[in-house]
Amino acid sequence: MSHAEDYEGTRRDFLYHATAATGVVVAGAAVWPLINQMNASADVKALASIFVDVSSVEVGTQLTVKWRGKPVFIRRRDQKDIDLARSVPVSSLRDKSAENANKPGAEATDQNRTLDEAGEWLVMIGVCTHLGCVPMGGASGDFGGWFCPCHGSHYDSAGRIRKGPAPRNLDIPLAAFVDDTTIKLG
Repeated sequence: MSHAEDYEGTRRDFLYHATAATGVVVAGAAVWPLINQMNASADVKALASIFVDVSSVEVGTQLTVKWRGKPVFIRRRDQKDIDLARSVPVSSLRDKSAENANKPGAEATDQNRTLDEAGEWLVMIGVCTHLGCVPMGGASGDFGGWFCPCHGSHYDSAGRIRKGPAPRNLDIPLAAFVDDTTIKLG
């Protein structure tokens, strides 16, 4: 074997490696925009968390805010609503999961669905779990909670599905009090 053959072999190996490396870089450059488009846009990131002033919400009333393009019901329940919701045994519910992002895997007791220990504050995403309609609040429906007129789903005063085609309870978003009058969503 001559010195020239060794040189050619080395040169050929270099060309193979250089071609492979160039191919990897080109493939990465072609795939990156496809992967990057899955990142949240700036407007979505800006809505990741919002602060809601609830100082004007009276007992027995509800405030609706828009968060991440969806309505969020913030209800300040009276003692009648709390007692009604807490009197329902979990075994009688269709969906036994709290559907609460603050308490993953918890059962659907009223205590596991409210924001505070006393059960006065209930914060839920106001989208029917059947087909995405917006239920009417104000103690409407058969169970003192929300009623979705589109297909007849009835939710109780804790936002749990009790009657109709909806398969799940209304979802509870990540939420917490940051002070006595402000709730942070997200």
